[in-house]
Amino acid sequence: MTCRSAELLSRYVERILDALPDGVFISDVSGTALYINRMYEQLTGLKQESVQGRNVRSLVEEGVFDHILNPEIVRTGKPATHVQQLKNGKKLVLSGFPVFDEGGSIRLVVTFARDITLLANLQEQVAGQCRLIDQINDQLAHMAHESRPQEPVYASPVMAETVSLLRRFAATDATVLILGETGAGKDVFARLTHSLSRRNDKIMLKVDCGGISETLTESELFGYLPGAFTGASSKGKAGYFEIADGSTIFLDEVGELPLSMQTRLLRVLQDGEIMRVGSSSPRKVDVRVIAATNRNLAESVEAGTFRRDLYYRLNVATLRIPPLRERPEDVRPLAEHFLHQYTAKYRKVLAFMGVTLDMMSAYAWPGNVRELQNLVHSLVITLNGPLISPRDLPAQISGVNRDISSYSEEILAARRPLKEIMAEMERDFLLKAIEAHGSVQKVAELFQVNRSTIFRKLQSGRQA
Repeated sequence: MTCRSAELLSRYVERILDALPDGVFISDVSGTALYINRMYEQLTGLKQESVQGRNVRSLVEEGVFDHILNPEIVRTGKPATHVQQLKNGKKLVLSGFPVFDEGGSIRLVVTFARDITLLANLQEQVAGQCRLIDQINDQLAHMAHESRPQEPVYASPVMAETVSLLRRFAATDATVLILGETGAGKDVFARLTHSLSRRNDKIMLKVDCGGISETLTESELFGYLPGAFTGASSKGKAGYFEIADGSTIFLDEVGELPLSMQTRLLRVLQDGEIMRVGSSSPRKVDVRVIAATNRNLAESVEAGTFRRDLYYRLNVATLRIPPLRERPEDVRPLAEHFLHQYTAKYRKVLAFMGVTLDMMSAYAWPGNVRELQNLVHSLVITLNGPLISPRDLPAQISGVNRDISSYSEEILAARRPLKEIMAEMERDFLLKAIEAHGSVQKVAELFQVNRSTIFRKLQSGRQA
């Protein structure tokens, strides 16, 4: 290269650097900034005059940016790459290179900077979308698991008749009304009805009518158009009935619906049409309705809290689930079923003593199957086993709330009939004997009494 060419290149080197699409930051081996080009100024908001002569370490200390390459490159003599975040929130990818003199010593470090803020944001958005997709997949998997039909567990003739009636209803497309007390198992029967229908290839959508705010019930059930009300999504939203189109919708606790929504539900049942909030044109939907309630809807009709015409529309195929106290034969198989379920979950080995199940069968279960399930769950969590004895049951079921050794003072001070006191003491003695020997039969043999006598004394002591 001629002297004139070298002079020309030297004269225009800054303009050449300013023409580059990447930011350029040149520093010496001590970290002192010598030059930044125009693109670097645009990326960082820094100016040549404010940076020149300053050490890059002081810029880090001031929070201008969070990472520098100069010390690493000077130490290793090798190029380096890193992502740098600026004070203004931008993200740059830095690529730094050493510049050597004729003797092989590092004289300068040239760092190229490229804005990747948009790319980083896109990556974060993609990662966020991936997390959202994972959550949706988890929810769908949970919904699919929840929607798997659970065959009711029973041994009583009354439940056999109920299940037989359900199978006849399920094969049709008729609206089904399930009546039963809280915890009786209405949800199980609704899912079984759907699984036995021609719509069982799609997920049943469950709606808790008592769990939706009255002000949101209409938009949740029937959807809304964009901008239909303050706070509405700009894209609008489909309601539960649109989402369940072609499948089944389970309206749990339908008796809790406000009267205004009962009118809208009646239209769906009569005409198969829904209308989004803010819309003036109806949409056709093909939805089978299964409704459930613990209320006496006939009484609600007379009280004016439930529409008579809607009651007649719902009361097409009615299924009444008897409470657990009316089918004590089902307590034992249900308890064994839940015990198997939870011992498998918690990897425990537990079994009920026969007398424990007898006591449980004699209990009224005001909370029905749900109360029984929760009790078994609690027993599995808290006990080490291997046997679940009567004394492991709550006092309201077993009647046991003290040891015989603690009776003396209380008995002497109590004003109760002697017959009642003796029955209670006899019962507690029998319970301890059963726990010690493992079975009613063994106790009957040891103390030379009939098994029926032991059961009678246990029951009479509990009533006393």
